[in-house]
Amino acid sequence: MKTPERTTLAPGLEISRIVTGLWQVADQERDGKTLDPVASAEAMADYAAAGFDTFDMADHYGSAEVITGHFLRGAGATPRSRAFTKWCPTPGPMTTELVTAGIGRSLERLQVGAIDLLQFHWWTFQHLDYIEALEELKALKEAGAIRHLGLTNFDTDHLRVAVKHGIPIVSNQVSFSLLDRRAAGDMTDFCLENGVRLLAYGTLGGGFLTDAWLGKSEPVSIPDWSKSKYKRFIDAIGGWPVLQRLLQTLSDIGKKHGASIANVATRWVLRQPAVAAIIVGARLGEREHRADNLKLFSFALDQGDLAAIETSLSGSKSIPGDCGDEYRKPPFLTASGDLSHHLESIPKFFAAAPVPGRPGRMRVFSGSEWEPIAGYSRAVRVGNRILVSGTTATAGAGKVVCPGDVGGQTVFILDKLAASLAALGGSLEDVVRTRIYLADAGQWEPASRAHGRYFRDVLPANTLYEIGRLVGDYLVEIEAEAVVD
Repeated sequence: MKTPERTTLAPGLEISRIVTGLWQVADQERDGKTLDPVASAEAMADYAAAGFDTFDMADHYGSAEVITGHFLRGAGATPRSRAFTKWCPTPGPMTTELVTAGIGRSLERLQVGAIDLLQFHWWTFQHLDYIEALEELKALKEAGAIRHLGLTNFDTDHLRVAVKHGIPIVSNQVSFSLLDRRAAGDMTDFCLENGVRLLAYGTLGGGFLTDAWLGKSEPVSIPDWSKSKYKRFIDAIGGWPVLQRLLQTLSDIGKKHGASIANVATRWVLRQPAVAAIIVGARLGEREHRADNLKLFSFALDQGDLAAIETSLSGSKSIPGDCGDEYRKPPFLTASGDLSHHLESIPKFFAAAPVPGRPGRMRVFSGSEWEPIAGYSRAVRVGNRILVSGTTATAGAGKVVCPGDVGGQTVFILDKLAASLAALGGSLEDVVRTRIYLADAGQWEPASRAHGRYFRDVLPANTLYEIGRLVGDYLVEIEAEAVVD
């Protein structure tokens, strides 16, 4: 019997190249409904028997972890069955107790002693405690509760921070399709250089990259949450005519190979060099597409096919930003649209306080041991002007983030600047001046490129200096000034 291709995601972790995603369990359990865990586990066993024995879920996908626990403990699980889950905490102080409790819930629901792949999601990088969370997860891995660590929806800059900080990341789960090719650029380059693999979701664009939509009129309203998200992607790249042109090309290629539009679209993602596997959603007990998915491995795209796909996309636009930006930045290309209210509800990393005896003046302290010794604030606001002190890549109790890596340190510093500004009512968009101090001018490029990614639309005045020696084991320090209109 033909089964899906397999790959080694990490040492000791062999998986199917088609991972069965259980995010639709949450959709199936809307309105207070709960799936029967025994019957749903039996449906999972049918997938495993056909070779689709790798499953992906999260702590908030309804009862997906509970169902999977029944599956793993039942007769349907095979020795090759693997279960990935995600931990998506609300940003805040990441104590050992909190992280251990979060992972403990998943261990209990899954009924396992160790999680095959624990994937970490973080809502906003302006809340810097994600470094503390990753360090705690690394400790749990070393203790045996987690076999491998991955990330979900991290952009390239913050994937770099995690990897260069010494966190043993093996994967990053991101959106990747012919509609959304953000992961094909810097993300792929970094992954190939650092031994990280991509797990791609959204490869069919919520079902729009299928035969069902070829030649169809643009929908006026979309009640389905998944399709509403990917319709935003279609609009962003150029609209319905772009989709129809692409679908026709995929249909022509599919006829040549005896495959469907979905097969061709997914095969394109699978051939991307950093992609280990794609994640295909399943509605347990309702419907399945295993036979059609197996056709993915019966053909290969040739150079003519790839050229035709590129031609069909000529003139289309790119999805803005990097992977995961849809959850953190406008234009928020998600099913729920604008997420700004959700992000604003997350407590700010720093707290502002009035300066005693100086009306209209506010300041922020970061908790650094040096602030009371040297007598300074992390940032001060006077009127509409915010001044941020020279900032280094320091987290927690004085630890250096990304030792030895200028690019990673610069990213962490710019997030820290953003957090300081936010506490005082400003943002990176308000910055009018930055100064970058390097211990080695030869490292100007990674620092400058990171600065460019953060400020490409703001374009503040900027000066870069080489300093004989920075205080501490730091490679870069940055200060900023902002004017809040």
